[in-house]
Amino acid sequence: MKPVLLLSNGHGEDLSGAALGSQLRQRGVAVEALPLVGHGQAYRQAGIPVLGPTRDFSTGGLGYTSLAGRLTDLREGQFTYVLRLLGRLWRRRLRYRLVVAVGDLVPVLGAWLTGQESAVYLVAYSSHYEGRLRLPWPCGWLLQRPRVRAVWSRDQLTAKDLSEQLGRPVDFLGNPFLDPLLEGATAAGRPGEEPSGGATAASRPVVAVLPGSRLPEALGNLTLLLGVLERLPAANGGSGEAPILRAALVAALKPTAIAAAAAPLGWRFEEGDGAAGPEPASLQRQGRRLELHWNRFAAVLASSDLVLAMSGTASEQAVALARPVLQLAGPGPQFTEGFAEAQRRLLGPGVQCAAGPVGQDNTLAATARMLGSMLDRLADPVAGPTWRRELEAIAAERLGATGGSDRIAAAIQTILNSPKRALQGD
Repeated sequence: MKPVLLLSNGHGEDLSGAALGSQLRQRGVAVEALPLVGHGQAYRQAGIPVLGPTRDFSTGGLGYTSLAGRLTDLREGQFTYVLRLLGRLWRRRLRYRLVVAVGDLVPVLGAWLTGQESAVYLVAYSSHYEGRLRLPWPCGWLLQRPRVRAVWSRDQLTAKDLSEQLGRPVDFLGNPFLDPLLEGATAAGRPGEEPSGGATAASRPVVAVLPGSRLPEALGNLTLLLGVLERLPAANGGSGEAPILRAALVAALKPTAIAAAAAPLGWRFEEGDGAAGPEPASLQRQGRRLELHWNRFAAVLASSDLVLAMSGTASEQAVALARPVLQLAGPGPQFTEGFAEAQRRLLGPGVQCAAGPVGQDNTLAATARMLGSMLDRLADPVAGPTWRRELEAIAAERLGATGGSDRIAAAIQTILNSPKRALQGD
């Protein structure tokens, strides 16, 4: 049988595509991938072949969010790059039995241009944003085409809304980008348990610090987060002990760059004991210590009680684990005030953000106070357990249960095993 092509356009979308691809390969289905943004590292790590050379852009595929971002994309050639990728896809279109679009309008349009049957996991859009989803033109028309064999949404509300709008079934089967994280978190342990390499008292609250994955934005985000941490009161969480602070970092965020950016803020970089040692690298300032963990996101998140985040997909994964999330908006291009506000609408009351201008001292101080209050609430013997139950309900409503990649892979296999449609009027 011809292979399935996974077509995606973003970091979170690549995670979902790689999870789907892994499940399909376990079912004996050949899979290839074409990431339209970035290098598609998630596919490569999963051993899924990626079509041709790929590259990163400074906006991380989010240039459309601002005029400056659009101009940057034009200068760096992102639009022509995507067109070249779609041209490569069109030349190879007859190679594939099915094209699975993961993301938004761009991969949906790419799948339609191949002329092949397709399926769509519409992870980028949700009716939770405004109550009724307004798809960008011509996305709705494309999703109604006969050659689109199935459409899956990212939540149940969106599935109901789009089923009514499109006049066809739209199903919610779960979110594949959660599965690798939840599997890793289960292996790493729950709050109070230490990921390998850590050594602390279980009674102390743990804050996961997530600056994001896109460079150079992640480095700038980290410096803003340090501004919050230095303003955090010395003792929080009701126990009178300072929280444990752990940053989950991508490999591209190098120690030398971190040390150089943190030094002017009064933070000192300390080398760790290596992969086999008990002490990770850290940033230290006046008794405050931030552990630095590279490529151990699942372990850091699993060990946490609360998350301080400037990240997109990672915040969604934290909500899925019923962790309260405190946002800090930045200059972008991804984690801007607008993005953060939209994410709160998407993920519900488990995600909070202090008011104030981006990067200002009063905003950082307000965020630090809110972080302390959230830690106190979690440590309260009555309010804490109640809040955790509320967070678990939010996770189930907004993101669904684990196993989405397996359920969508099963639906894809059903399509592959059924006869191809005689397509007319498409």
